[in-house]
Amino acid sequence: MLSTRLKAAIRNTYRQIADGLPGFVPRKEQNFLVAEIAKTLTGEYDKQRRILVAEAGTGIGKSLSYAQGAIPVARLTQKKLVISTATVALQEQLIHKDLPFYHRHSELPFRFMLVKGRQRYCCEHLLEQAASGTEMANFEFNFDALSKHKPSDSDKERYQALWQAYTDGKWDGDRDNWPTPIPDLCWNRIAADRHTCNKALSHHQHCPFHRARNDMDAADVLVVNHALLLSDLTMGGGIILPPPDECLYVLDEAHHLPTIARDHGAASASVKGSRRWLEKLTQSAGKLARTLNKDSLLDPQLKLQDALASLQPDLKALDQWLGANDKLFNGEAHYRFAEGVLPDPLPMLAENLKEASKKALRALDRMQGAIGEALKDGEIRRKEAEPLLAESGFYLQRLESFCALWEMLGRHVPEGKTPLARWMAKSDDGDIWLHASPIEVGYLLEEWLWSKCLGAVLVSATLTALSSFSYFRHQVGLKEHDGTRYLRLRSPFDYQKAELYLPRMEHEPSSPAFTEELISVLPRILAGKEASLVLFSSYRQMNEVVAGLRAKGLSLLVQGEASRNALLTLHKQKCDGGQPSILFGTGSFSEGLDLPGHYLTNLVITKLPFAVPNSPVEEATAEWVEKRGGNPFLQLTVPEASRKLIQACGRLIRKEADRGRVTILDRRLLTKRYGKGLLDALPPFSRRIE
Repeated sequence: MLSTRLKAAIRNTYRQIADGLPGFVPRKEQNFLVAEIAKTLTGEYDKQRRILVAEAGTGIGKSLSYAQGAIPVARLTQKKLVISTATVALQEQLIHKDLPFYHRHSELPFRFMLVKGRQRYCCEHLLEQAASGTEMANFEFNFDALSKHKPSDSDKERYQALWQAYTDGKWDGDRDNWPTPIPDLCWNRIAADRHTCNKALSHHQHCPFHRARNDMDAADVLVVNHALLLSDLTMGGGIILPPPDECLYVLDEAHHLPTIARDHGAASASVKGSRRWLEKLTQSAGKLARTLNKDSLLDPQLKLQDALASLQPDLKALDQWLGANDKLFNGEAHYRFAEGVLPDPLPMLAENLKEASKKALRALDRMQGAIGEALKDGEIRRKEAEPLLAESGFYLQRLESFCALWEMLGRHVPEGKTPLARWMAKSDDGDIWLHASPIEVGYLLEEWLWSKCLGAVLVSATLTALSSFSYFRHQVGLKEHDGTRYLRLRSPFDYQKAELYLPRMEHEPSSPAFTEELISVLPRILAGKEASLVLFSSYRQMNEVVAGLRAKGLSLLVQGEASRNALLTLHKQKCDGGQPSILFGTGSFSEGLDLPGHYLTNLVITKLPFAVPNSPVEEATAEWVEKRGGNPFLQLTVPEASRKLIQACGRLIRKEADRGRVTILDRRLLTKRYGKGLLDALPPFSRRIE
């Protein structure tokens, strides 16, 4: 049972919100979600597995729901609440709107802040050197791109302006808080990184990143993005954010979690590029040793040089093998190793490179530690130490990525276990990149988060596919009977006000004549409608239809012809002025696009959003499902299409008074066996089928 104090805090806050929010409408779905979040996180259902997966339809108010349900639990148990999102838009909504509103009415006081990665902050000392024109390691060594681009006069002026604003207290060192965009090359020279901007060094303790981290220690609610959360978890947790066993989590936009987790579990490196920077590292190691001239550096220096010397012959052998087997690419940009199995001699080379790179990484880490110790002990001046720390830090980051790749390429996967996707790709400069990635990440999320955290709420407007949590559950590594709670709350909006229209079409999307039929049919569907959005599954088809309709005199706002913000601004201006407006877009316009009321009354979906498995990871996943006797189309493609179709249809009804029509021009909803499942999973629109 929830404690009396917790129930009182939630109820009193709810009353204050109801009184303070103009036009507040009590929703039983929201109240139920608040209660389920609180019960799950306090262990009322399961003391060991405090995880809730909740699909909350449009209009329920999920952000206010988890604020009401999770923040009081976190405060009364004196734990931190981490709210993680996939998009900047939702982060900004939470920080600037939802959390300030909840804070004003909360029974329990709390502090909240937006937490960003280290690279979003400048290093105070690098900025100072840049502003003064001092040459430093980051100007000389900061990655291949920076070594080719010295600071321009405009860069130097920008550094001076940044430093002046920083020292005057008018800027906090956060890239996002500078009023104008800072170019990437310019920023990377002064950005903090974990190897050089080290809090253990006294002169870095007051750098912007570390000041922000001090603020984090005092905050009760931390808003982060999924990428930052997963970066911390892949390092073991507790490095950037508090440890998982001290936190409660709300993972909003949770349907993005599997893809982002997969990206964080992957590794890659180029062959010729790696050989070049490893040769430079050999020279750099000698320079480090000569600068410090300490006996304690002799052993790690020798081990580093030995390890680097053993890497080169194997990389050369790899380079030669790749040159002799160029035919594997068969004119394509990439070649995937079937079932993740590397041909001889690659397994042996991968094992050798893995062991040698691990030795090099350990030795270089010791050498960098010695620089820090020498600086603390006064054996080296800060002016001398900063370039050495920056240089060694740069190589440490490269070695970490290099080592991760060879660990994955050399890893033995037992028979019957899920393989890794392994492939190689050609870059524009002729180099070959080797890649490795997990194809399933559920076990990683279980290891990194579910098994460690105090509790977690996974929430989104779209988590089910084909009316079931099965697909999502498998993606994120949860089980049906592991103690996890599942909750599906339908939108409180009346979808009967909107119509789902399936007009008669002569051709299915697989027909060559389908594009021409779209050009013929769309003018009738768009005629007389004030605000239309037409969604396509491919840019190619969209552009062909655009050309055909413009030839007929239609005025269109097309994705790619202007920025998203510019297109939406023009669309709204036309709608506000009573003019018809027609937006054309692809898949990215089917999620996160908020056009309430008169800004969208006519939604057209030209084709079911089936993804073609053309990336190496998707190909490997389909291959694995097939090998186990499954059907990749039915097990992967159809569930993913179901989720995307629901999201696309969700663009129409954003507010309670919204109404309009969704038209789907893909007759496979009616002619194919899987069509009924896709239709039945959609919101309960009134239907008109020709």
